[in-house]
Amino acid sequence: MTSYSERLWPTPWLFVATLLILPAVALALTPINVTVAIISAILSYLIVGAIMLLSAPKISIVDGVFTAGPARIPVAMLGAVDELSDTELRVAIGPGCDARAHLLIRGWIHSGVRVEITDPADPAPYWVLTTRRPAELAAAILKARSAT
Repeated sequence: MTSYSERLWPTPWLFVATLLILPAVALALTPINVTVAIISAILSYLIVGAIMLLSAPKISIVDGVFTAGPARIPVAMLGAVDELSDTELRVAIGPGCDARAHLLIRGWIHSGVRVEITDPADPAPYWVLTTRRPAELAAAILKARSAT
């Protein structure tokens, strides 16, 4: 049973910013052929957009397993969960970051959570994740952990 699910989609402004690919590719290929330049520019933009969409990681809690991108851990192995504001997130992934921590960060998301890992065999002491819904994720982790 899924108790939480979120996909970290890119923000719309990121797609607007990648529109700069169009003139860059067109400018580079126009001396060869204008038609090839226009088609290549449009295809390049579509390919970059598809890569951004297809590479958006997912955070979920399904059947007692917490998944953040490619990393998975049973919720029974999770400790304290801290919601992180914009400022707290900057400290958590900057000067306050343990090099062993697992990070799932998207620069266009400015809130997150820090989840302590209690598994002694896991080299990561905690995970820091960006999320648009930190309170909901923290509550879902605590609820799933108490159910096990």
